Amino acid sequence: MLARQRQPESGDALFHMLKPSVLQPGHTIGIIAPGSPILVEQLAAGVRELERLGFRTRYREDILAAERYLAGSLERRLTEFYELWEDPRIDAIIAARGGYGCQHLLPFLDATRIRKHPKILVGYSDLTALQLFLLQNCELVTFHGPMVTKDFAEGPAHYDWDSFERVLCYPNSERAFSSPGTSTLIGGTATGRLVGGCLSLITALIGTPWQLETRNSILFLEDVAERPFRLDRMLHQMKLAGMFDQVRGILFGEMYDCTLPSEAGYQLEDLCFDLIKDIGVPALFGWQSGHSPIKNRTLPLGIQVKLDADRQEVELLEAAVSATK
Repeated sequence: MLARQRQPESGDALFHMLKPSVLQPGHTIGIIAPGSPILVEQLAAGVRELERLGFRTRYREDILAAERYLAGSLERRLTEFYELWEDPRIDAIIAARGGYGCQHLLPFLDATRIRKHPKILVGYSDLTALQLFLLQNCELVTFHGPMVTKDFAEGPAHYDWDSFERVLCYPNSERAFSSPGTSTLIGGTATGRLVGGCLSLITALIGTPWQLETRNSILFLEDVAERPFRLDRMLHQMKLAGMFDQVRGILFGEMYDCTLPSEAGYQLEDLCFDLIKDIGVPALFGWQSGHSPIKNRTLPLGIQVKLDADRQEVELLEAAVSATK
């Protein structure tokens, strides 16, 4: 029987931030499917690309399981996560895909158990729920970046190798990053802890024990295929919940496929600006990470960064991974 884990109360002491070990060529990447089902041909394509890049891969035989709209039962997905997380032969974990289902795992995750084996976890979309648990309950740096059956499976044009390699493999390399097509909503610079992920998952967790803590943060928000009024609704929900009150800067993704009718007379940048203009913090729009169709950039969540909205750059102020294993 699955046992629900006690979640920290507001008065519980905070953990010290953990950084996973650096990823190197020849290391083994574990692949998990904690959300929606995956297709065997897409898994095979993603594995081939990771191995072309110099990594080994490992996944459970039942990763192709399907139950309704999920990649198998809750017990299978939870067991898969712990098995690969605690396996000393596995150096990092990348999600096969997002979709839906990671929220199911949250009540059954054990922060103490997870902290004993700090590892790189890369993903986006539905993985935001799992990443928020690792970030807030385990105080572990995690990574918003490309997934196996989508980005890696579709080849180098669909993930940004430069940011993936610099962030995960070479922590002492150049730490200033840019993204083409980014526009400045509000100028200025700010520093803070980079947090965030997929907007719809972040709003889905408002009012739960896993609600995102945004104080003193550089807040990253992105989504896909949401109509403008839905983006407005979700951003307003965050605003009404006080989640913008103490942010230091905001980084919006490109909101891919959140299309406007030709007669709309405004852009998504205008919608986002109207929602945050009274906050007055530096803000950028259009960063390619997550649901971006090309060059999905890897962003480390949980470390201190500098947002320079004038230069349209994000600079990591510390390494996101530990140089030693």
